[in-house]
Amino acid sequence: MASNKTHWPFAALLVMLMCVAASSSASETESLLKFKNNLSNSTALNNWDASTLPCTGDNPNWVGVLCSNGSLRGLQLENISLAGQIDMDSLAELPNLRTISFMNNSFEGAIPEINKLGALKSLYLSYNRFGGDIPDDAFKGMKALKKVYLAKNEFTGKIPKSLAGLPKISELSLEGNQFEGRIPNFRSKDLQVVNLEGNDLEGPIPDSLSNMSESIFDGNKGLCGKPLPVLCPPSKKKLSVLAIVLIVIGVGVVALVAIGVALFISRGRRNKTSKFGRQSLAAKGHKKGTAEVPSPDHHYKKNENGKVYFVRNDRERFELQDLLRASAEILGSGSFGSSYKAVLFSGPAMVVKRYRHMSNVGKEEFHEHMRRLGKFSHPNLLPLVAFYYRKEEKLLISDFIENGSLASHLHGKRGPGQPGLDWPTRLRIIKGVAKGLAYLYRIFPNQTLPHGHLKSSNVLLDHTFEPLLTDYALVPVINKDHAQQFMVAYKSPEFTQYDRTTKKTDVWSLGILILEMLTGKFPANYLKQGKGANSDLAAWVNSVVREEWTGEVFDKDMGGTKNGAGEMLKLLKIGMCCCEWNSDRRWDLSEAVEKIEELNEKDSDIEDYSSYLSEGDMYSSRPISEDDFSFSVNK
Repeated sequence: MASNKTHWPFAALLVMLMCVAASSSASETESLLKFKNNLSNSTALNNWDASTLPCTGDNPNWVGVLCSNGSLRGLQLENISLAGQIDMDSLAELPNLRTISFMNNSFEGAIPEINKLGALKSLYLSYNRFGGDIPDDAFKGMKALKKVYLAKNEFTGKIPKSLAGLPKISELSLEGNQFEGRIPNFRSKDLQVVNLEGNDLEGPIPDSLSNMSESIFDGNKGLCGKPLPVLCPPSKKKLSVLAIVLIVIGVGVVALVAIGVALFISRGRRNKTSKFGRQSLAAKGHKKGTAEVPSPDHHYKKNENGKVYFVRNDRERFELQDLLRASAEILGSGSFGSSYKAVLFSGPAMVVKRYRHMSNVGKEEFHEHMRRLGKFSHPNLLPLVAFYYRKEEKLLISDFIENGSLASHLHGKRGPGQPGLDWPTRLRIIKGVAKGLAYLYRIFPNQTLPHGHLKSSNVLLDHTFEPLLTDYALVPVINKDHAQQFMVAYKSPEFTQYDRTTKKTDVWSLGILILEMLTGKFPANYLKQGKGANSDLAAWVNSVVREEWTGEVFDKDMGGTKNGAGEMLKLLKIGMCCCEWNSDRRWDLSEAVEKIEELNEKDSDIEDYSSYLSEGDMYSSRPISEDDFSFSVNK
C-alpha cells in the first residue's frame, strides 16, 4: 500500500500532463482551422483536417507546419498562391508559435497586426502585394524578433521607429519597396544582414549601418555618408532669436551705433559658433565601429585554423578570413541550411551554402566526394568551386548566378507588364535540364540517385536563360534521416509506398518539373516533410486531362504559345510518362531525353487537346507502349 501511495501522485501527474497535451493539441487544431478559413485559394492546405493533429512529436502531419515536441513552432506556407486575410487573432492563440513565413504568395493590403505575436522570432512576408504605410508602432513590444523579411512588396512611407528599435533584430530585408525619408538608427548590436535596395530613402546613413556594404543601399538616390562615396552637405545652423532681434535693432540706429552693434553681434556669433562646434564634436565623438560586415557564419572564429579547399583551378584563391570579411547578403534559408551571397574584395560574387546535416560523413570521405564533384564539367551544371570542412557543418562555395532560380521566375512576383517565361524559353530550359541530368547519369552509373534533389529552386538561369543544375549528387553525404525528410527524391511514389528509390526516381522528379513549368503550379507536396502527400501535381494534371479540361492545364502567363500548341502537348505527355506512378512502367531517362530533344518551338499541327491526350491511358494500369505515345495526329 505504501508503494501505491508513493506512485499515485506521479501517475496522477502523468494523466494530468496527457490531458493538458491533448487539450493543447486540440486548441492548436481549432486555431489553425480558424486561420485557414480566412484564407482564399487554400487548396494546398487540404490536409488541414480536424481528424488529425497538426503535430506528432517533431513530425508535422499538416502541410507547412513546423513542430517540436508535439507542439506547433512555426508556419512555412510559401509559394502556394495563398490570398485573403492573415488572421492574427487566431495565430495569437498559438502560444509556442515562433516563426511564420508567407513568402511568394498573393496577399495584399496593409501589413497584418504583427505585434499581436509578441513572442515571434522570425517573420517572412517577402514577395507579396502588401502595401501602404506601416504604422510606427507596428513592431512595438516584439522583444524576441530577430528576422524580418518584407522585400518585394509595395510598402510606402517611413521605416517604422518600432522596427529600428527592436533589441535583437539580426536580419532585415526591406528591398524593392517604396520606403522614403531618412533611415532610422537601429538599436540592435546584433544586426548583421541588411538590405534596403530599391527604395526612395534619403539623407545621411545612420551610424548603426555605416559599416555595412555599399550594395545594400543601391537604388536610393538621396542617401549620403559612409559607406557611400557621397558626402553629406554640411548642416545649416539657424540664427538665434536674440541675434535676429539685434540685427533688426542695428538697422534702425545711426551708423556709428550700427557699427558698434555690428561688432558686438559679430563677436557674439563667433562665441556661439565656437561653443556649438565643440558640442557637435563631442556629440559625434562616438567610438568608431570596428564590427566587420556580416560573415556567412559568425561561429567561425578568426583564430580557427580552417582552410578553404578549392576543387577547380580556374578560380582565384581566397582564404577563410577573406570569406569572413566579405560583405554578405542572405539569399534564403532552405531545408539544408542558409545560403549567402558573399562579395569578395578582390573577386566576383560567390554563393556560400551552409550545411549542418552532413555529420555522418568522415573527413576523408567528404573530401573525396567534393574533389570528385569538382571534376564535373557540363554547360548545364553549376560547378562547385570550393568547400570548407568542419565536423559540425560544411560550406560549399560556387559562383553567384545573377538571374536567379527557375522557381523565382515561375512563382515570384513580377512587376506590372512584366511577362512570364514564354514557351520557347521554357522548352530551352527543360532541354538543358534533361542534358544536365543525363550527364549525371553517365558519371554516376552505379548511383541510384545521381541528382536526388531536382526541383525548380535548384535550377538556376544564367543571363541567356540557360539552366544550371545545383545541389546535385549530395545524397551520399547528407545524413539519411534528414535526406528522407526533405529531399525531393523521397517524395516519389516508390518511396511513399515502398520505402525505396530506383534509377527512375530522378526521372519522376524531372516529370514533376516539366509539369510545373507547363502549368505554372507549384508542387505543393514538396512542402510536406517526410513522405510525399497523397495528391501531387501529376495527379492533378491527370485528372484535368481525363475531365477534358486540357485548356486549363497550361500556365496563362506563358507567352509564345500560339504556334507551339502541338509541341506543348507533346511535352505534357512526356512529363506524365515520366511521372508514371509505377516505376517499372515509368520511362527511362534515355527515352525521356530522346523525346525532349525531338521537340521544336513551333508546331501547331494538333487542334484537339482532349482527343490527342486521350490516345491511350496516361496513368493506366498497363504498360504504356510506343503506340500509346504516338506523335502523329493521324493515328
